[in-house]
Amino acid sequence: MAFECQKSIESLRICSIEPSKNRDNLTLESEKIKPLYKLDAKGGIVNSKCEELLTGNEVLPGCQSITELPPVLISEIFNLLEPKELGIVSCACTLLYQIASEHHVWKEFYCERWGQPILQAPFGAGHSDGKLWKELFVEREFRSKTFMGRYTIDMLYGHTEDVRAVFVLASKKLVFTSGYDQIVRMWDLEEGLSIASSESLGCTIRAVAADSTLLVAGGTGGFIHGWKANEENPHLFDLRASQNEEMEFHVWEHGGPITCLALDFNRMYSGSWDMSIRVWDRSSLECLKVLVHSDWVWNLAPHDTTVASTAGSDLYVWDTNSGSKLAIINNAHAGYTYSLARSHTGKLLFTGGEDGAIHMFEIFENAMYHVRRVATWIPHLSAVYSLAFEFPWLVSASSDGKLSLIDVRKLLRTNRNSALNSSSKAVNLVDNVEPPQRMLHGFGSNLFAVDVGSNRIVCTGEEGLVRVWNFSQALENEQRVQALRGLRLENRMRRRNRQLETNDKGRRGNQCSFTEKKNQLDGHRNSWNNRRKMVWKVKA
Repeated sequence: MAFECQKSIESLRICSIEPSKNRDNLTLESEKIKPLYKLDAKGGIVNSKCEELLTGNEVLPGCQSITELPPVLISEIFNLLEPKELGIVSCACTLLYQIASEHHVWKEFYCERWGQPILQAPFGAGHSDGKLWKELFVEREFRSKTFMGRYTIDMLYGHTEDVRAVFVLASKKLVFTSGYDQIVRMWDLEEGLSIASSESLGCTIRAVAADSTLLVAGGTGGFIHGWKANEENPHLFDLRASQNEEMEFHVWEHGGPITCLALDFNRMYSGSWDMSIRVWDRSSLECLKVLVHSDWVWNLAPHDTTVASTAGSDLYVWDTNSGSKLAIINNAHAGYTYSLARSHTGKLLFTGGEDGAIHMFEIFENAMYHVRRVATWIPHLSAVYSLAFEFPWLVSASSDGKLSLIDVRKLLRTNRNSALNSSSKAVNLVDNVEPPQRMLHGFGSNLFAVDVGSNRIVCTGEEGLVRVWNFSQALENEQRVQALRGLRLENRMRRRNRQLETNDKGRRGNQCSFTEKKNQLDGHRNSWNNRRKMVWKVKA
């Protein structure tokens, strides 16, 4: 990600003291946020927590610029900035660049957007923890721009009827699909080849979920069929094997078709048209909690000790430990609320409904658990059946045969200085959002499911096909452009240095020639004076 220096930013403004002074002489002016420490007009330090005023002569005598502050204090100030603002500050001088690059906040920036990295590079010599996280953040931010570039479409053939469910396991580069043909298929995400398929499960499969140790599928039969990962298998799961009690299992407790499934580290979640969500222990396969709704459950999204769900036209948030209802949004959509997605932090919820609209909600955890709608898009003319979110892109699939790509980057702020987290009256953002940045269309059939991973968008529908939009070529093109841009900048700097050296040599040559001419003139004057003295002596 290339940071672009601006003349002004929301939370921090960098002002030079005098053009003739050193570049390191900088001052900071806080505008919209209240940092932990700040300098007042008299040179004192104000602590916003305890509101104690300390004179500058007692703590920081003669401190006139930010570079003269202790590094610990500068680090506290940087802790209040956004990633782009932190990058702008790092362009000011070498000291601020070093502190900003090695700051621990880059890990928070990365994890709150994308969670833990799939493969974390080992710490090499000369690489600190903060610097490594900054490199990971910049690389991932750079990759997130590829969805606006060129793409290719791959068609995966194998299903004979409508495909209702898709799940992308990006860490293993696998795709799992299933539908009306009652078979779960596993595909290679990069090659687009079919790896394996299960035997017929005896019912329509409406939900699939997986991680590196477990694969589960559920459908109209009301049961959950699961496969455990085999470490010796390069593709983790052996779907072709016959019934093996050690590697496969069945769970029967729902009284209706299963519509959604999800996994986390210790638990498994299933939602059904029996108007309930069941929370399972992954190791013992025992049902821990039953969350009863007032209508059919369409989708769910767990995070930590909470799970969000959609049932009928309503949106719910539950506490999975106590089984209590934390919040409910009645009539979130006009009609059924079919789809649901959640951010890695768990604070943002996205819903899609029968009315073709997409809503964005934010969760507040103060004295009371509160959910508030902050944005709305209406990119589709028909029902939105599926949503997938990978920062900063929200992807939706609709029965109108279109996919919409929405960049929510401008709406998202970190928890440190988010205006939405304040207790004051928040500004309504519903009418101030941009339309979807991109629409992928040209398919006349219903699109039932979509998922995102590894620079690809995978979508399924009633044609029985699995479509993969591959944006890896856009990433390669962007990398080449960045490399050429860096090469041009390097050549420009090299030419500039040569020009400066040439100008310096020219100045020295001019100075030497001027001195030589001056010496010649002085010599002529001296010789004339000597001749004049000689003439006077002869006359005398």
